[in-house]
Amino acid sequence: MHLSDPWWVYALRGAGVYLGLLLLLRLLGKRSFGEMTTFDIVVLMLVGGTLRTAIIGDDKAPLAAIIGVLAIFLLDKAIAWVAARWRLFDRVIEGRASLLARDGRIIEGALRKHDMSDEAFCRVLREKGLREVGDVAEVRLEANGRISVLKAPHHD
Repeated sequence: MHLSDPWWVYALRGAGVYLGLLLLLRLLGKRSFGEMTTFDIVVLMLVGGTLRTAIIGDDKAPLAAIIGVLAIFLLDKAIAWVAARWRLFDRVIEGRASLLARDGRIIEGALRKHDMSDEAFCRVLREKGLREVGDVAEVRLEANGRISVLKAPHHD
């Protein structure tokens, strides 16, 4: 279990990679992994393999990987703790929900802004048991990348 570098190097690398990836995902937008496609899974696998090297380098000792992963988990827990207690920090980390449709109409430019095709939007509606956008009161792309749909009240 001999490490080729001091233990703290792996912890700093893990934390740095985590923060860098968090920043990249925030810059790429909400839909990055909110609705996983085959392409998203391939990207996630490639990113994981690439970042492994960034965290532990050429070290083959399992302890190096454990230290890097432990640093990531601890930093993630600390960020979640701070976000739960400080609203501004939470907004920076999580972002805000975006309105996609209201009162049976798609907000102009909203789908394109979030790289969502009309077909993907319609698929979400169908998954929620709706036939068309006219059946919705509101559709939001939540800060976590998921899409929430509020059905319009039916007037009989």
